[in-house]
Amino acid sequence: IWSFSYDNQPGNLMLDLDEIFFEQLTKNIDLRNKVVADVGCGTGRHWQRIYSCKPAVVLGFDVSAGMLNQLVQKFPTASVELTTDNLLSSVADSFVDCLITTLTIAHIENIEEAVYSWSRVLKNGGDLILTDFHPAMLAKGGKRSFSHEGIGLSVINYIHPLDTIKRLFLECGLTIVHLLEKEVNEEVKNYYETQNALRVYNRFKGTPIIYGLHLKKQSVSK
Repeated sequence: IWSFSYDNQPGNLMLDLDEIFFEQLTKNIDLRNKVVADVGCGTGRHWQRIYSCKPAVVLGFDVSAGMLNQLVQKFPTASVELTTDNLLSSVADSFVDCLITTLTIAHIENIEEAVYSWSRVLKNGGDLILTDFHPAMLAKGGKRSFSHEGIGLSVINYIHPLDTIKRLFLECGLTIVHLLEKEVNEEVKNYYETQNALRVYNRFKGTPIIYGLHLKKQSVSK
């Protein structure tokens, strides 16, 4: 349902912050002639930027046929796969140079399985770029919501504490190169004002809303 309007959400704070984080986390990564996998690629919001870096291959994975349909309309030659699990079974071990997963982790219930799969397909020395709704915000009642035919809908989220995420990556031989976090503060107050949602702003002021990670795989996971 969300796929039809996902690319047309002006003033969406999370999407705007995600764009900023993605640019900051990838600016020092050379994707030229590399294999890139985008897990939870959705409508391919970042693919124009990815393609501009001249990778050899870009692979997209998502559980939503609607989201993938929107992506293929924008990028007709895209290589995408509709997934039903976290295993990335179609991808060989150590095949991917850079794995990207943006605004996705909280959609995944079995995060341990997902992280181990990501590590499996990532080459030694490869990069992993991640952004998502901050678990502190979710724990405080934050939601991913959208409107459809005048009805407000929310997507189910699973809360994975940041310490748990860090531990899982460490177990898989992935070390943190860069961590970004952004909280609700005066710099983003205008987003809430525009939507007549200052009550929401006051509720969440000072709470981290998004985080981003650049990780590098240093050794083969056991």
